Amino acid sequence: MVERGTVTISGTYAVSAFGRGVDALLAGVLAGVPAFRPVRRFDTTGRRVTVAATRPDVATLPQELADAVDAACRAAGLDPAQRRASALLLATHGGPATLPGPYTDDRPTADTGEPWWAGGERDDDGPAWPELPVLAGRLARRCGLGGPTRVYTTACVSASSAVADAAAMIRRGDTDRVVVAAGYLVEPDQFALFDAGRALAADGAVRPFSVGRQGLLLGDGVAAVVLESAAALHGRGGTPVATLAGWGRAGDAHHPCQPDPQGGGLARAIGAALGRAGLPAGAVGYVNANATGTGFSDASEAAALRTALGESAGQVPVSSTKALHGHALEASGLLELVVTVAALGHGKLPVNAGWLGPDPACPLDVVTAAPRPVTSRYALSLNAAFGGANTALLVGAP
Repeated sequence: MVERGTVTISGTYAVSAFGRGVDALLAGVLAGVPAFRPVRRFDTTGRRVTVAATRPDVATLPQELADAVDAACRAAGLDPAQRRASALLLATHGGPATLPGPYTDDRPTADTGEPWWAGGERDDDGPAWPELPVLAGRLARRCGLGGPTRVYTTACVSASSAVADAAAMIRRGDTDRVVVAAGYLVEPDQFALFDAGRALAADGAVRPFSVGRQGLLLGDGVAAVVLESAAALHGRGGTPVATLAGWGRAGDAHHPCQPDPQGGGLARAIGAALGRAGLPAGAVGYVNANATGTGFSDASEAAALRTALGESAGQVPVSSTKALHGHALEASGLLELVVTVAALGHGKLPVNAGWLGPDPACPLDVVTAAPRPVTSRYALSLNAAFGGANTALLVGAP
């Protein structure tokens, strides 16, 4: 089917270690001070790394998702009828058996009631985790969304894949409006896996593209974004906060865990996003990079940017806000999209924290000393995942 129409972003919301709301997230990334702190919500005795970017006071993940969806819909100005006509695409982890949270002062607190999201038999540690498609349906009903639902559990490209699918659905004319929600709260299972795999930074800092980088650190992230067709938005008198000008996805199947050293898959995803937008590489004025602070991955991404952006790659400001708010796994793509949209709207580009010095394998214009002014209306938000999955979202200021 031929794609048509402009896709707008009309409402956003996020929760991170920096606080609740887009303003808190933007203020945190522009201040440039990482949010990592000792983990207290579970025992880290015997771990190589004991820090993450956690928010001290959070509800259960389903409740945080519901609150985020409600807030994004309010920000978009949706009335009950418009909510009922909206689809929901949900990106989150496929387990564990019980949902993370609630936490008070980063300590577990009892959830003794029977929450709206619970399903199946109650387990010893609290309400039972429903199957994710069931959770998506209950979340949609809770928030008054009456359209179809879909779940994404494709690791670190889950949320960005959901955004790409939402945009495609809108541009094809399948629907006028989609709410994308995503969430991850730091919990012991994934923390242990990443620590045992020596993926976490032993020095307690994330240093994207920098010499001396040692790995990633996890972080809380819950976000929701409302996407809708320009015609539907203007028809109800709404105002966009941004446009989703283009999007692209590509796989390289190079290795189960390591990226293609040449960044071929990510370069193709960037090219697809630019092609869908009908824009040249020179139109890109900022890249919120996937860069996790790991050796192979950051160098691969730098190679992808050089391939996709050509001669302009060395002049485009680049930073990875994971160095500030941590890696939110399945939710990272949506959290970083919200950051990118907010930065364009505010007119300042976030810094790349943890910088020790340039790495010859990453010859990029990394934003280091202080936030820079926005000089172009277009920015890329990039994500990559195990298995060679890559996504590129091209955001435009309204």
